[in-house]
Amino acid sequence: MPRQQGLGRLIAAICALLAAASQAVLARERSFDSFASITPIYQGSADLDRGGDVRLTVLITRVGTSTSLGGGTRAGITLAYDDFDYSSTAPVAFNAVAPWNKVRRYGASFPMSAPVGEAWMLGVAPSADWFLEDGARSSDALIWGATFSAIRLFPDGNRIGLDLAAFNRIEETSIVPFLIVGWRLGDRWRLINPVPSGPTGGAGLELDYRFDAGWSLGVGAALREFRFRLADNGPVANGIGEERLVPVFLCATFSLASAMTPHAYAGVSTGGRLRVEDPLGNMLRQDDLGNAPLFGLSLIGRF
Repeated sequence: MPRQQGLGRLIAAICALLAAASQAVLARERSFDSFASITPIYQGSADLDRGGDVRLTVLITRVGTSTSLGGGTRAGITLAYDDFDYSSTAPVAFNAVAPWNKVRRYGASFPMSAPVGEAWMLGVAPSADWFLEDGARSSDALIWGATFSAIRLFPDGNRIGLDLAAFNRIEETSIVPFLIVGWRLGDRWRLINPVPSGPTGGAGLELDYRFDAGWSLGVGAALREFRFRLADNGPVANGIGEERLVPVFLCATFSLASAMTPHAYAGVSTGGRLRVEDPLGNMLRQDDLGNAPLFGLSLIGRF
C-alpha cells in the first residue's frame, strides 16, 4: 500500500508539473500581439504650378508581431511592402516627361519598448527599407535609421511624449521630431496620432469624437515625405525623387465585433511638392503641387 501511495503521489506530481508547463506555454502564446493591415489610397489629379498634373494610387501593406519579454518590456518586428503608381500629364518643370512612374518600398522595423519607473515608457525602433522606382538598383536605395521615443504615462490612461526619427535617406540625413499623444478631452473627445499604417502616416494629430453606436469620427492633419532612388533608364538615371505633402482629412473608424477595424478616409492633399535630384543629392528640378482629393480605406486585423 505505501508503495502504491508513493506511486500515486509521483503521478500526481508529474501531472501538476505538466499542467504548470502547459499554463506557462499558453501564457507565453497569449503574450504575442500580432496585426496585419492593408490600405488602398487614391490621390486625385493635382495641378503643377508650372503646368501639368499628377495623380497617385498607393497600396500599403503591413504585418507584424510583438511579444512580452517580462517586466513590461516588449519587442517585435514589422514587415512593410508598399506600391506607388504615379501618373503624370505634361509636367512642364520636368521637361514634359514624367519624372518617375512606379515606385516600391519594402523593409522591416524592429520596435522595442520598456518601462522606466511607473510613469515613463522608452522605445526604439531601428529599421531598414529599400525605396526605389522600378528599374533602379536596390543597392542604391537603402533607407536606414531608427525612431526614439519617450512617453509620459498618467494614471487616468492619458499619455504624451516625443518621438525623434533619425534616418539616412539616400544621400541625405534627416532628424525629425514629432509629438506622441493619446489624451482624453472628455467622455467622447480624444486627441491622438493618426493610424501609422493609414494614408496619412502617424506623424500628425487627429481630434476624435466617439459616438454611441460604436464608431468615431476624427479630423486631422499630418506630414508625409517620400524619398526614393530613380530608375537607371529614366530621365535622370540613378537620380533621387522626392514627394512631400500635408494630408488634411476626416477619418471614420468602426468598432466591429470581430478583430478587424476599418478606418475610412476622405480629405485633401495640400502643400505638395515634387523634386528631382542627381545621384549625389543635388537638386535639379522641382515644382509645387496644387490641392488634390484624397481617399483611403485602412483595414487592420489583430490576432
